[in-house]
Amino acid sequence: MDREWFRMTAHELADAFRNGDTTAEAVAEEHLARIEKIDPQVQAYVDVWQESALDAARDADARIRAGTATPLTGVPMSLKDLLCSTEGTTTCCSHILDGYRSPYDATVVERLREAGAVVLGKVNMDEFAMGSSTENSARQTTRNPWNLKCVPGGSSGGSAASVAADEAVYSLGSDTGGSIRQPASCCGCVGMKPTYGRVSRYGLVAFASSLDQIGPFTKDVRDCALVLNAICGHDKRDTTSANLAVPDFTQALTGDVSGLRIGLPKEYYTDALGGDVRDRVETAIDILKDRGATPVEVSLPHTEYAVAVYYIICTAEASANLARFDGVRYGQRAANVKDVRELYHQTKSAGFGLEVQRRIMLGTYVLSSGYYDAYYLKAQKARSLIAQDFTKAFEHCDVIVTPTTPTPAFRIGEKIDDPLQMYLSDLFTISTNLAALPAISVPCGLTTEQLPAGLQVIGRPFDETAVLRTAYAYEQHRGFDWGRPPLG
Repeated sequence: MDREWFRMTAHELADAFRNGDTTAEAVAEEHLARIEKIDPQVQAYVDVWQESALDAARDADARIRAGTATPLTGVPMSLKDLLCSTEGTTTCCSHILDGYRSPYDATVVERLREAGAVVLGKVNMDEFAMGSSTENSARQTTRNPWNLKCVPGGSSGGSAASVAADEAVYSLGSDTGGSIRQPASCCGCVGMKPTYGRVSRYGLVAFASSLDQIGPFTKDVRDCALVLNAICGHDKRDTTSANLAVPDFTQALTGDVSGLRIGLPKEYYTDALGGDVRDRVETAIDILKDRGATPVEVSLPHTEYAVAVYYIICTAEASANLARFDGVRYGQRAANVKDVRELYHQTKSAGFGLEVQRRIMLGTYVLSSGYYDAYYLKAQKARSLIAQDFTKAFEHCDVIVTPTTPTPAFRIGEKIDDPLQMYLSDLFTISTNLAALPAISVPCGLTTEQLPAGLQVIGRPFDETAVLRTAYAYEQHRGFDWGRPPLG
């Protein structure tokens, strides 16, 4: 029986290429066929680059034959539609950027092309990354491969769904308040937000510049380390990029957590945590304990303010960042207008969806005269306190382990009319963005409804190795094979 190469991880495909078991072109063709078959159900992709993907695969085969391949050469992947690329369009799944073609590649796209990646196309997202369900896309509603009636999470829902549905081996997304980890948890794949500054943001269309970070979705932790090896590193074009050496992250994948202190913040294990999710996470903690890790209770006392702080800071930054999309400098321009005021009004009303408009208005309000000190300045002070909580907690532990989300994926339409309930989907992920920390979500089982649950591991700044070490050790010893989404 022929092997289904689209089921394989990147490191398995690298071995297969090296051994001559298959070719990058054949694997790309198989993935493109998979997209054609499955994506009408999942709706992960907004743009498929068939011709350029096959060209890249042929180039990859030449590199493999020449012995100059990297671990990602010839491996098919997808890109969230806010990463600039010279191929195709970059629209942030917003009507205001309909048809926009970038004149340059984002740094991460450049680096992956240099590594020999085969980019299959762009995937769906909440418009301008504002959402937790991918229902705010102006393009389509992506569905969770485990249950097509459920959301895939957001805002990087298309990225998570494309990996979970075997329509890509890995994907790149962005994480502003949980937009990698939350959909990774919902869709049952690995998703990592590196430390702020570890990955260049050049070519990432900004939502909230002090919070945004690019990271990978993968099928396992080893693939996550391989992608980080390719995309991390200093970039002079990004003034927030950290000029620090990048370790080989695969060296952290020892499976050994003996003596590791894992912090369990009491503020995360409350009634807000769903019973099934709690059970899966507690079982995961027991597995790490059995492997020699030591659980330690820690406190993050300002956690209760995180959601409010986040939605003040991120909307303020969104208001500033999205001001440029006015039909003059960027974006589609409204026709038949009589003056600039009407131009701005009609362009933005037609171009931006309701959630984006809501956040722009909130951000403009908290930055306005008379309210700046009461809201934005106070939120920045609270942000400092949240970061200090983590610093103090890490005096007693090496990593912090929490649920990724309070509940599994919810039904499509269930929360779209209740913004507050939607925002609470990111309850356990927001604080790490505010504190600029690295964090990963790794699958830790299925709930009784057969939906994935995620385990979150948080590390000190620029200590991705400890995060990967913990996640890998759990993954290797979790003792279950949960099968695959029921897609065929």
